[in-house]
Amino acid sequence: MGTQDPGNMGTGVPASEQISCAKEDPQVYCPEETGGTKDVQVTDCKSPEDSRPPKETDCCNPEDSGQLMVSYEGKAMGYQVPPFGWRICLAHEFTEKRKPFQANNVSLSNMIKHIGMGLRYLQWWYRKTHVEKKTPFIDMINSVPLRQIYGCPLGGIGGGTITRGWRGQFCRWQLNPGMYQHRTVIADQDSSLPVGVFVWDVENEGDEALDVSIMFSMRNGLGGGDDAPGGLWNEPFCLERSGETVRGLLLHHPTLPNPYTMAVAARVTAATTVTHITAFDPDSTGQQVWQDLLQDGQLDSPTGQSTPTQKGVGIAGAVCVSSKLRPRGQCRLEFSLAWDMPRIMFGAKGQVHYRRYTRFFGQDGDAAPALSHYALCRYAEWEERISAWQSPVLDDRSLPAWYKSALFNELYFLADGGTVWLEVLEDSLPEELGRNMCHLRPTLRDYGRFGYLEGQEYRMYNTYDVHFYASFALIMLWPKLELSLQYDMALATLREDLTRRRYLMSGVMAPVKRRNVIPHDIGDPDDEPWLRVNAYLIHDTADWKDLNLKFVLQVYRDYYLTGDQNFLKDMWPVCLAVMESEMKFDKDHDGLIENGGYADQTYDGWVTTGPSAYCGGLWLAAVAVMVQMAALCGAQDIQDKFSSILSRGQEAYERLLWNGRYYNYDSSSRPQSRSVMSDQCAGQWFLKACGLGEGDTEVFPTQHVVRALQTIFELNVQAFAGGAMGAVNGMQPHGVPDKSSVQSDEVWVGVVYGLAATMIQELLPSGFCLWVIVISSTCWELLEGKDSTASIYPVEVALQRVPS
Repeated sequence: MGTQDPGNMGTGVPASEQISCAKEDPQVYCPEETGGTKDVQVTDCKSPEDSRPPKETDCCNPEDSGQLMVSYEGKAMGYQVPPFGWRICLAHEFTEKRKPFQANNVSLSNMIKHIGMGLRYLQWWYRKTHVEKKTPFIDMINSVPLRQIYGCPLGGIGGGTITRGWRGQFCRWQLNPGMYQHRTVIADQDSSLPVGVFVWDVENEGDEALDVSIMFSMRNGLGGGDDAPGGLWNEPFCLERSGETVRGLLLHHPTLPNPYTMAVAARVTAATTVTHITAFDPDSTGQQVWQDLLQDGQLDSPTGQSTPTQKGVGIAGAVCVSSKLRPRGQCRLEFSLAWDMPRIMFGAKGQVHYRRYTRFFGQDGDAAPALSHYALCRYAEWEERISAWQSPVLDDRSLPAWYKSALFNELYFLADGGTVWLEVLEDSLPEELGRNMCHLRPTLRDYGRFGYLEGQEYRMYNTYDVHFYASFALIMLWPKLELSLQYDMALATLREDLTRRRYLMSGVMAPVKRRNVIPHDIGDPDDEPWLRVNAYLIHDTADWKDLNLKFVLQVYRDYYLTGDQNFLKDMWPVCLAVMESEMKFDKDHDGLIENGGYADQTYDGWVTTGPSAYCGGLWLAAVAVMVQMAALCGAQDIQDKFSSILSRGQEAYERLLWNGRYYNYDSSSRPQSRSVMSDQCAGQWFLKACGLGEGDTEVFPTQHVVRALQTIFELNVQAFAGGAMGAVNGMQPHGVPDKSSVQSDEVWVGVVYGLAATMIQELLPSGFCLWVIVISSTCWELLEGKDSTASIYPVEVALQRVPS
């Protein structure tokens, strides 16, 4: 699903462990000895000169678009390495060494404001970890440092992922749904750089024939608590279908509640021999394996199953592919790594769920051989289809390389975002709630249930306020998954959970979920998502001003892009319900909602009072699409009602917030009310993405939108950090970042993508648009090795696409 270069990931490895490759600069390192492996993206065989990318057209300053790499790049292009890919220097180290949620850059005044929340958080954290024995969905005490070692995630959408580092190690595991373990398992890296299906092309440049062997070793489990009970065992397998044979090892890991089997396999051809060692001690030196391999370049291949392990004892296995290579000859050795965890239980251990792939490979836990065979026999076809999809962009010489890289490679979050894709059982859907949505059951039955995390350290599924930014990736590439997600959100909206809990920011006791309001999220994977929603407990989001509006906007956007009238009809009653709930926030009945004097929207640390640019703009945009939906649904009285609200709200919005250069942050008397918010045109962005917002459907005067975007670019982009970090969330009109909150002086890259998209929509000079996107991509690379608090919402960073 990308064009990732396997050798160009970040480091995070001490300089003493790196390999020097620049004689003139002792500080420069690069991984010349990481091997000749090739990702599953295969190009036609070319000479190194032919594989160099054509000269790219770039309208931006070279210093802003990749000059960092110049001093690190060598002349060798590698064997069939794709010319385009997400690239970052392995030796580069960021000057700031921060962990997620560090507070050393937070002002004293903001720390004082959050003392109460901090104390309540500590109480909640202690109860969660020491009483309930659970992992907190936001863990500020044991935060995981972000490191520049993570490469391409192994695995498809919703089946769990295993991530390899640039040095070849398996270093991040997400087998249990949504729960990440950052652990490098030594026994899994003796000789290769696996990427799901991965291929070694070996070339003999000498005059003598050679025997070549490549071995792939794998530990059964991660060497942690899940392995401790014992009972793990391995066995060899051979599967022949349609004239193709695959051999390998099955690593059975029966530990409850989510048992699984992994398969290390290789393709058997006329020119290759596949051998194995069923079991060895992964905590030893590996002498048993190496002595076996060194004798004749093959493994002994014992038959039968290994003895189940005793408590506390580890077990690993290995598969070896061997081939004879004639002088000046070439050969290809193909491996795969598959895992079969068909039945899963989330942290609450309450319900059994089946992963999506079980529809095609069965639910019995015996699919690992078939998965291996299927992948090894089909990967070439997958590569051709991926290439056909990407080629129109990659072959367009008018597009700069950084744009191509960002466009495709950031989609990895759809697999690596703790994603689950589940089958939906008929008896799991409540009849009473879904009866008015005629196509709810067929949609969920045919396309399953989809969930992805807001972030790996901010562990909630389908966080809806930021799905607003991320959702273009789904609706434009996997539209049925987006519609399925929307049906789930609609179901959750109609439900209620009156269990009372204490909210951390205010200390107030309130219900978990009220009826007819959009939930913040669909739940925590360490609990029971979809059944118990709203894991988020910092604020009571029933009073947030943006969630209901974002649902209405996304429903219409999804209808506009799919043309699915059945979906629109099913969602129409839910849109009416949430808009009716939203109307209570228009306390003076001027057609414009007011914020409540606290952080009552996605910027949950940034206080907003009265009518505001962000929420007010989303409100007017949502009212405008309600007018359109009412016309499509033949509801004339409702169309008239919202048309009247829109007319009054537009007048109030312009009168209360427009200052001649931009829309004020809010209409309060506080000094920061005149801050320039980079996200103030979010409503206009969505309207334009829906084919609205101009001509007869204009909501915000075009000249005001253009002037506001120019001001944002001048102040929030160019006047912030030398113009090198994207658009800061808030900037004071005299060119100083708004430090009134912990979020106003942050950069949220998904917001910056939305800003760039809005500039493109408004046909601003290309320099504005492309320059902002360059900065967005650069900022995303910086955040990879920096501090997640610079973007509290990594999902929006990873997924937001720029509609053309």
